[in-house]
Amino acid sequence: MPTDARHWFLARDERGNTATEVHAGGGDGPAWSEGNLVRPLVHGASYFARIEAELSALRPGDRVWFTDWRGDADERLSPDGPTVGDLLADRARAGVEVRGLIWRSHGERISASLSAKANELLGRKINDAGGEVLLDQRVRLFGSHHQKFFVIQHRDDPSRDVAYVGGIDLCHSRRDDARHEGDPQAISMDSRYGERPAWHDASMELRGPVVADVLAVFAERWDDPHPLDRSLPYRMLLQRLVRMPRHPEPLPERTPAPPVAGGHAVQLLRTYGVKHPPFPFAPAGERSIARAYGKAFRTARSLICIEDQYLWSRQVATGIAEALERNPELRVIVLVPRYPNSDGVLSGPPSRLGQIDAVTTLRRTAPDRVGVFDLEHESGRPIYIHAKVCIVDDEWFTIGSDNFNRRSWTTDSELTAAVVDTTDGSLARDLRHELWAEHLATTPDDPRLDGTGAELLALWRTHARALDHWHEDGQPGPRPPGRIRRHEPEPVSALQRLWAAPAAKLAVDPDGRPRGLRGTTRF
Repeated sequence: MPTDARHWFLARDERGNTATEVHAGGGDGPAWSEGNLVRPLVHGASYFARIEAELSALRPGDRVWFTDWRGDADERLSPDGPTVGDLLADRARAGVEVRGLIWRSHGERISASLSAKANELLGRKINDAGGEVLLDQRVRLFGSHHQKFFVIQHRDDPSRDVAYVGGIDLCHSRRDDARHEGDPQAISMDSRYGERPAWHDASMELRGPVVADVLAVFAERWDDPHPLDRSLPYRMLLQRLVRMPRHPEPLPERTPAPPVAGGHAVQLLRTYGVKHPPFPFAPAGERSIARAYGKAFRTARSLICIEDQYLWSRQVATGIAEALERNPELRVIVLVPRYPNSDGVLSGPPSRLGQIDAVTTLRRTAPDRVGVFDLEHESGRPIYIHAKVCIVDDEWFTIGSDNFNRRSWTTDSELTAAVVDTTDGSLARDLRHELWAEHLATTPDDPRLDGTGAELLALWRTHARALDHWHEDGQPGPRPPGRIRRHEPEPVSALQRLWAAPAAKLAVDPDGRPRGLRGTTRF
């Protein structure tokens, strides 16, 4: 049954940022895009395969504009295929206009997990080939540019234009598939994930008028007149080494928006923190991601499904808890990693503390109507959840760069796409079935995957209980099917809380809202 986008999407005055032209909703027009074709892409291998195919088909005069949090020039897009750096540099040398905005990062001295050196190398490789990739540090203190998207335009045929929006970086560890054997080019993580961590992720392919809207998101950041970085001598030297100006060259004239491609409505949602100097397109910041989730949770009738890297912060969990209080029929299923990616003596407690508070808030509100789970590979290794997916009532869903934490909803630059199927209404349901078929070791047409929220939560609990008991009993007989385990965050002691709480508030999960909103549950 078709779904009415107006029922789910934010109206212009609900977005909270009137300075942007993206989905401005002027006149009688909606504050979203209609007539699109959306294709969810589950797993990094699927996403990289599509990127490789689209880039390889480009001709001189075509355009590639992208953003990223981290990019590794030597990451392969397929087992025997080109690397990220080689393919983008080759396109630039062939006359394709390649432009990129990559977060400059805070530097390897602050944290080995940050990406300054990798991003510099990727930017230099593309720029030496004639592209223009900028290392962008126009962010709030302790913030980052976390957006990950591509816009690919064809000079002679706008109907072929395509955009990719999601949570997958152009870097190591992302190229995994449903088997979850891990990317051969792996990053270093908590040792319990092994040397080649299994990695669960998601993105989406967009065709139709919304491609022009994604391009407008890129253009607003590119055209920001403020310097890309602070005027420190060593930063100015770094800019010269990667052939990066302090101010980007103006963008060329825009091409026409692509024609109608399907029956999917898409609303682009963003986070920009409040900073000085302000973003011209978001002078008071933007928190439409948080506001859209709040509206979706208030609208939810039966089931909220979340797959997320973090689920941190009591403020983030409060909106879900309030929905559970209002609606006794509502059920919530959450999938998170078993361990933080970095769970050391200093890095672990601030991360775990935020999740403990969020999970406690949900379970205290509705202990019988909330299930929190993690995934375990058949080999016994935990699977790292990097996906950022939310599905509500099989009608509205999001895939993007934001995580369910205060940082993503208030501080970092994020881009997420919310989708409603205005044709037969099946797209959100089909995505959930695809994800759950893998998690539950079944097929997408399994009739057990349909039902009430209560029935579906019971299905997950049954699978998790069987696998938990199999481990508790010493693994007798065949392993029960599926990968679901009940999730229990490792505790944080009272002594650890004394320093972990302020560390989380200051740096790990900061609050980028205006001062009047901090400490509240309003965004």
